[in-house]
Amino acid sequence: MSLKTRPASLFSGCSLLAVALLFTAASAQEKYAVPDQIKPPADQRLVLQSHAAGVQIYVCQPTLGGDAHLAWVFSAPEATLTDDRGMEVAKHFAGPTWQSTDGSLVKGKVVSQASPDPESVPWLLLTAVDHSGAGLMSDVQTIQRLNTKGGKAPTTGCDLQHQGEKARVNYTADYNFYAPAK
Repeated sequence: MSLKTRPASLFSGCSLLAVALLFTAASAQEKYAVPDQIKPPADQRLVLQSHAAGVQIYVCQPTLGGDAHLAWVFSAPEATLTDDRGMEVAKHFAGPTWQSTDGSLVKGKVVSQASPDPESVPWLLLTAVDHSGAGLMSDVQTIQRLNTKGGKAPTTGCDLQHQGEKARVNYTADYNFYAPAK
């Protein structure tokens, strides 16, 4: 290979890399095509993006209504949240509550939801209703759950012989935490 052809082949390799990076960026944007009803308020800034892996816990119990019957009823989430390097940043548990590794926590209340994937738990927008401790979660006002996979209640197996039993259904999601803009 002569010196005259090296820059051209180097340029071709760089061009392919640039196209691949643009394609990856476009795919990432499609991953977060967020429905309007679960977008955070415009006056808030993103303070943490995380990925969760864990379970949605359901209990086989009687439901309220005209005819009481047994069904899988949501009890609590249980998940570990990690950053983009895979380092644990928080735990997610009943409340719904998120506790940062610095000890601060935020408890939320669902404001709205969307169901882009009928095979998975809904995407959510939550607002903070309680805080504890000083740290990362102290100023969080809005939480989003996006890009969910799995976690829906079982459709079978809840009958008189299984009343009171728990089902732990695997799920993953991305959680974004927002605080007031400074």
